[in-house]
Amino acid sequence: MKKLICTILALGFVGLILYSGYQLWLIQADYKEEADLHSAVMEYRPQEKDDEPINQSVIDLLTNYPDAIGWLTVPNTKIDYPFVQGKDNDYYLRRDINGGYALAGTLFLDYRCEKDFTSRNTIIYGHHMKNGSMLGTLKGFTDKDFFDSNTHGYIYLPHDTLTLEFFAYLVIDPATEKEIYNPMPSGDFLDYVKQNARHYRAVSLTGDDRLVTLSTCAYEFDNARMVLLARAA
Repeated sequence: MKKLICTILALGFVGLILYSGYQLWLIQADYKEEADLHSAVMEYRPQEKDDEPINQSVIDLLTNYPDAIGWLTVPNTKIDYPFVQGKDNDYYLRRDINGGYALAGTLFLDYRCEKDFTSRNTIIYGHHMKNGSMLGTLKGFTDKDFFDSNTHGYIYLPHDTLTLEFFAYLVIDPATEKEIYNPMPSGDFLDYVKQNARHYRAVSLTGDDRLVTLSTCAYEFDNARMVLLARAA
């Protein structure tokens, strides 16, 4: 009986090792798939030094991927991706830009926001992947020195290029701080941000200023989100 129990335990242990190895293989396969797709769409990547008002590569991107909206780049991070907009905020959580299953999903615009970034607050979501892909390197802004020295990002649209002026980094609970995810935030929005930001850079916002919010998961507490706020010009 003792020998039988030992045999069962040994088989169970081997099975656990095999299952864990298989799960690790799946994760690595998903990472490779995301990297391969990213490399494939890099041919559409806008040229930052291009002074033309038309981003032809983004126009081509939209032609080949109907849900695509534009391209987001944050220097000194791995954030250099196209982003899309679905009919809701669930569709692209686990789908690539082609609509096929992908663990990393795709960066996507909040379905309530205007595609031309005329909403008062335009939100872009993406996963925090452990290999640093998607919006994973947004965590770099946790460091005050990094926040202070990395002040700008860029959004390339078919007929416009927006410069993002980063001014606040927060870690929040979206269930209780829904104002951050409101395309039309209230008048006391900036006061709230000043009081709750981990890092803040003084900025004077007017009613005509457009905001952009980059959002991904954080792991400091259950359901935590890290957000980077910017003024778009």
